[in-house]
Amino acid sequence: MNVNVSVVLFTADLRLHDHPPLRAALDGGRQVVPLFVRDRGVTEAGYGAPNRLAFLADCLHDLDAGLRERGGRLVVRSGDVVDEVVKVAAEADADEVHLTADVSAYAQHREARLRRALEADGRRLHVHDTVASAVPPGTVTPSASDHFAVFTPYYRQWAQQPLRDALSAPRAVRVPDGVGSEELPSRAGVTGVSEGLARGGEAEGRRRWANWLRGGIARYEERHDDLAGDATSRLSPHLHFGTLSPVELVHRARRAGGPGAEAFVRQLAWRDFHRQVLAARPGAARADYRTKHDRWRTERTAHDDIEAWRQGRTGYPVVDAAMRQLRHEGWMHNRGRLLAASFLTKTLYVDWRVGARHFLDLLVDGDVANNQLNWQWMAGTGTDTRPNRVLNPVTQAKRYDPDGAYVRRWVPELAGLPAPAVHEPWRLRGLDRAAVDYPEPVVDLSDGLARFRRARERG
Repeated sequence: MNVNVSVVLFTADLRLHDHPPLRAALDGGRQVVPLFVRDRGVTEAGYGAPNRLAFLADCLHDLDAGLRERGGRLVVRSGDVVDEVVKVAAEADADEVHLTADVSAYAQHREARLRRALEADGRRLHVHDTVASAVPPGTVTPSASDHFAVFTPYYRQWAQQPLRDALSAPRAVRVPDGVGSEELPSRAGVTGVSEGLARGGEAEGRRRWANWLRGGIARYEERHDDLAGDATSRLSPHLHFGTLSPVELVHRARRAGGPGAEAFVRQLAWRDFHRQVLAARPGAARADYRTKHDRWRTERTAHDDIEAWRQGRTGYPVVDAAMRQLRHEGWMHNRGRLLAASFLTKTLYVDWRVGARHFLDLLVDGDVANNQLNWQWMAGTGTDTRPNRVLNPVTQAKRYDPDGAYVRRWVPELAGLPAPAVHEPWRLRGLDRAAVDYPEPVVDLSDGLARFRRARERG
């Protein structure tokens, strides 16, 4: 077995800058096989959404290009991830494999399987835990539990943790001969992709980050909820695929300083918070973290309401705008996500898993930890300390889209209406519905609120 060859299994860490597994694998002048496996298990589990597959293809092409600039190349295989890693390690005669730690039940099971298979072959698995999180799960814990269930005390400790230094990209990567690769997947080969889906890849992520750091972060605190202003970083897809490092982003934001940078870092802490919850409670991807014994309406009992929500035709313009943005871009403004989730779970009283599944079908940043736990937070079955809060879509629209620009952008049927009429369903009653093709509200807000309160009281 060749002690001078390592395999680096890329997963949700598709970058060359600040990549501890790659740096460790290259130590001592080793040759490295940079490997990505198109994991059959992910596809079979229903997580191979077109938008993420297209973005992934961009990321892999960019990663391969960066490796080739340094004398290397990306090896791509398809199949069971453990089988393929073992095969590649044998072909390269490598003595070790490096992997980024992840938090989902699937990732934890994959890591355990891979470790057993490699050890059976006499090879070592090295798992690195400061790649996908700024502060890894388990680093900070309360005195009486294995994880924090409330964000604020978590954040106080998270903010005090020392972070490792961000690593530069390697100058050279030498790949041993004799390890074959499939062709890289192409965005053009993916069907069902959202028309406005952004480009992926580390180069694109770093360009977007640099531009936003110069021109957006300073006003982030005051503008991040501005629906029409679109003043968020839009970096979530790059964090999901690991084309940007959360450690590097925290360092650089803190150097920028100011309230906007602090607010942005807090959002990165929310991401780590959800990861530590899911790492400790993997079942929360499917089951209530804190059950309220809800008797949710489902696809069977609320099919028409659910379909109206999916299509952006609920009769509540700001909710419909958010859902149409999701379909067109494969991404949604965070305030829109909160409104859409509150409306489905609290106003329509539909099971949060229905909404979480639809988001995972379309979101390019569809991350199990953030998606599932944010949905539960809004449904009142997660970590929210006010589980019965309901976001009123009309008052929220007036606050965060006061001129109606966001609604008019995504609901062009209402483009001729001024604010606040564009936000108020009762002011739309005089419309010629056939002419504008916009629906009546699927439910009166007061009726939806009463139904939700009755349900929670019974629960």
